[in-house]
Amino acid sequence: MSGLFANARFAGFGPDPLRSAVESPPFDHVAAGKRGELRKLLRKMCPRLPGVYGMLDCRGRLIYVGKAKVLRHRLLNYFLKGSRNEKAGRILTHTQTIVWEPGACEFAALVRELELIRRWRPRYNVQGMPDRERQAYVCLGRRPAPYLFVSREPTGKEVACFGPIKGVRIAREAVRRLNDLFKLRDCAQTQAMHFADQRELFPILHTAGCLRYELNTCLGPCAGFTSRSGYGRHVRAVRAFLEGRDRAPLTKLESEMTAAAERFDYEAAASIRDRIQPIRWLRERLGWVDEARDRHSCVYPQVSEALGTLWYVIRRGRVCAAVPAPTDPTSARFAADILRRIFVEEKNWPNLVPLQQVDHVLLVAAWFRRRADELQKALTPAQGIALCTASLEGTLVRST
Repeated sequence: MSGLFANARFAGFGPDPLRSAVESPPFDHVAAGKRGELRKLLRKMCPRLPGVYGMLDCRGRLIYVGKAKVLRHRLLNYFLKGSRNEKAGRILTHTQTIVWEPGACEFAALVRELELIRRWRPRYNVQGMPDRERQAYVCLGRRPAPYLFVSREPTGKEVACFGPIKGVRIAREAVRRLNDLFKLRDCAQTQAMHFADQRELFPILHTAGCLRYELNTCLGPCAGFTSRSGYGRHVRAVRAFLEGRDRAPLTKLESEMTAAAERFDYEAAASIRDRIQPIRWLRERLGWVDEARDRHSCVYPQVSEALGTLWYVIRRGRVCAAVPAPTDPTSARFAADILRRIFVEEKNWPNLVPLQQVDHVLLVAAWFRRRADELQKALTPAQGIALCTASLEGTLVRST
């Protein structure tokens, strides 16, 4: 961050991956020691355009980043006492310079805001700040008897991985409850496994390494109480549950809780409720990530006053590129090449959402969830490529 504010002089937010990976977009600013002067300068200079803005303190440090559908309206609202909250007042108290970077549209500003927050980590930003709330994956693995565990860095050797999700503590509790529910082990890797169908030259009577087998929360693969195939059925069952293909285990628990309450056994009902809550929480969070990733692969057109129609290329919930909509052979060829590279040629697209991208994926999902009509405007990748091809063919026909 010190490089950005060398000699206390703001040099720009930095490159925008959706525009250029090298050049920084143009920005403008106003600076004054008093609020009244800042407001006057904003009225005079700030445009009525979408974009991102930043607040700089007296030492030229970026202390807050925000986005606006209309920059002028948003920034002037900071100076209206009745329309700003306590946090906005604190930010303004420490602000001597306001900078802004116009964007193509509100959607572009939203994506750019998150990218800048993650890059510069301004102290007054909370949403989108990396490591503010820890994220991790729920993993199913560690042979020869796989079980569920939480990890921030999967090795790639797991049977399956789910997430990422925020809230490591409750995720660990959910994993513990699921291991109990599906009777999977959760002991250390140093514990030897002895399956019932595992042949031994000199049969030995093995004892369980813990009390979970006696409590009926583990199949006991360490002591030969289950076969490999029997244990594997439980592994496949928990995977089906986490993938959303089988809700029966949770439904069964909910029925048991209801039955206990109806016979006035409130202690049993409360115990089942405590088991259900973290499991339900985990299934819901995984559902949000899966939906965000799987539903949103499209070409999303947006109209910009300055740039015309832009196509935002979204694959598995992540905005990968922004290209001009095809209007001539050059733009059609360029757009077609980008779409083919992202949707066709890049076959090794990761199944997991990287930790640093989960906020981005959920941000895009929230945008379309709040604006269901916007998703209707989106094109499928095939439709986008077909439009580019049609534009090129139409040009060739007219030229002949």
